Amino acid sequence: MSNPNHENDENDDEDLLTLSLSSNSRKRSATPSLPTKQIFMRAPCTPSNINNINNTIPANSNSKPRRRRRRRSASEEKSETIPPPFPWATDRRATVHNLSYLLENRILAIKGKVECKSCKNKFEMVIDLRNNLSQLLNFIDKEKKNMHERAPKVWMRPVLLKCDRCGQDNSVQPSFENTKKKNINWLFLLLSQMIGCCTLAQLKYFLKHNNIHRTGAKERVLYYSYICLCNQLKPYLLTPILHRNTT
Repeated sequence: MSNPNHENDENDDEDLLTLSLSSNSRKRSATPSLPTKQIFMRAPCTPSNINNINNTIPANSNSKPRRRRRRRSASEEKSETIPPPFPWATDRRATVHNLSYLLENRILAIKGKVECKSCKNKFEMVIDLRNNLSQLLNFIDKEKKNMHERAPKVWMRPVLLKCDRCGQDNSVQPSFENTKKKNINWLFLLLSQMIGCCTLAQLKYFLKHNNIHRTGAKERVLYYSYICLCNQLKPYLLTPILHRNTT
């Protein structure tokens, strides 16, 4: 016969073993997991970023964006009409009155500011309209076949007058001091045949406001300026027809 007390002891041992195993399983499940290590990938070292490999890029870069060129509105565009800078000039930029208007209004003496390259003396010169225009037109009539739409040397390098003050030859030239392009004395320069003293920018300004093609060397631009001014005085007198812009 089995001993009841012995069976009870075995049952108690089994219960204790079961309780121990269950408690150990709860302890293992309650063990906290290891912290996750965050891994950072470093960019490959290249010649472009070798100096900045350890630097952080700021969110706001100091580089300034390109400024867009603002187009002028219609109200900001330069007007083609201006206050006439001289009695022989019209209210249009780089335009003089025709010969009939000048004769009818007795505008016969054309004045202009000049200065001596040597002594820097500044004074006013007076040119006779009819005599100097006649000399110029006669010269063009004789030489136009040899010009080939190029200004002759006498226009490119004008022979200047002698200074009455210091006596220096070939020294009196037109004065452009503090003169804006819109106030250039074009008729005086034409009659004195000193347009060649103008800069290329001044000549291109003249052709621009007369809708004439203005690219090319100075000798071509200067030729067009002479012919255009002569045609302003006596319209359609000279040929060939100038190359006018269509835009």
